Amino acid sequence: MIGQAKAAAMGRRDAPLPPRVDVAIIGGGIMGLSTAYHLARSTKLRIAVLEREYLVSGASGRNGGGLRMQWGDAGNVALMMESIEMCRGLAQELGINLWFRQGGYLFLARSEAGEARLVRNEQLHRELGAPTRLLTGAEALEIVPQLDVSEVRLCAFNPDDGVVFPWPFVWGYAGQAVARGVTVRTHTGVERIEVLADGLRLHLSTGERLDADRALNATGAWSIELNRSLGIHLPNHPHRHEIMSSEPLKPFLDPLVVDLSTGLYFSQSTRGEVVAGITMEDDGPTPTEVDLGSSRRFLSVLGQALVHIMPVTARLRVLRQWAGPYDVSPDGDAIVGPSPGVPRLYQVCGFTGHGFMMAPAVGKIVAELLATGKRHPMLERWDPARFGRGDSTRREDMIIG
Repeated sequence: MIGQAKAAAMGRRDAPLPPRVDVAIIGGGIMGLSTAYHLARSTKLRIAVLEREYLVSGASGRNGGGLRMQWGDAGNVALMMESIEMCRGLAQELGINLWFRQGGYLFLARSEAGEARLVRNEQLHRELGAPTRLLTGAEALEIVPQLDVSEVRLCAFNPDDGVVFPWPFVWGYAGQAVARGVTVRTHTGVERIEVLADGLRLHLSTGERLDADRALNATGAWSIELNRSLGIHLPNHPHRHEIMSSEPLKPFLDPLVVDLSTGLYFSQSTRGEVVAGITMEDDGPTPTEVDLGSSRRFLSVLGQALVHIMPVTARLRVLRQWAGPYDVSPDGDAIVGPSPGVPRLYQVCGFTGHGFMMAPAVGKIVAELLATGKRHPMLERWDPARFGRGDSTRREDMIIG
């Protein structure tokens, strides 16, 4: 009974919907729920969140939970400094244990180009007040003695970076949104959107209709089909990202480690599992549909890269393997703001696999935009109309995984 009560408090499939809301948020992942929570905290607007499956069924429940301020662009560094600062008190604010652990991120550069990136980033971070410091391979062994640093040219470590357990992160925002009057309806998809003279009409998979003054497309990698049904053509696309979890081991790994040469990343959860992923390129044409399948190739590529950089994992047994979708933007910047041609529909997509860590700060930014029209400086870069204007410019090269 306790589990059922908690589930109901975070939203349910039979939550009654009003005939009209001020803001309808399509997608019950971390980005949609963070926005709903911040909007409900600061306004009296009528808000409904529509999730087509169960909470944490999508990308928000399928990632490694990493949070880092080690980026190559000043805007992203500042955004993540704010997001991580918010996370320090978020467990108390949301009333749930997030398993937030600041063990740091340790980046390893094994090439001249990677070394140059870390040097450049450390200078930028120092100017912005982020506590990133450069280390030799020998100094990195003081943090993770099990590493093979024979090929490592330079490392970068930020002790304030960390990880959380993704599921309670989502559940906490959902529970607090519901407590503030937000309707969170699960197992209810939006099949199409009709543009009205005074708003939008959402046609739901349950046969219901919901009218809204404005709507938010927070469906991430699933956003393409919904956008195209309205004639909105944005260049983001889904990319399957696989991840694995090992048998639990005695705790030995504090930071999340990233090998820039391969895109390998790995950390250890509070329960002892080694959680790891690696960059895998799409095979064939650019995908337009989300693929959550797993592959043997992933385990082969990841296994070789992991054992190469940390030989003690050679006998590590994999217990689980799964996939989650990155929502890839061609210029590495998110796609956030009113849709071209349909300004009452706001986009919150294209975070290229890093929306989870940015969600605390971004949810607040989007809520302020919806509530007051206040435009955070990043919104100029994230404007969905930039692609049509031809002024999209790549600024970020620290996209990992």
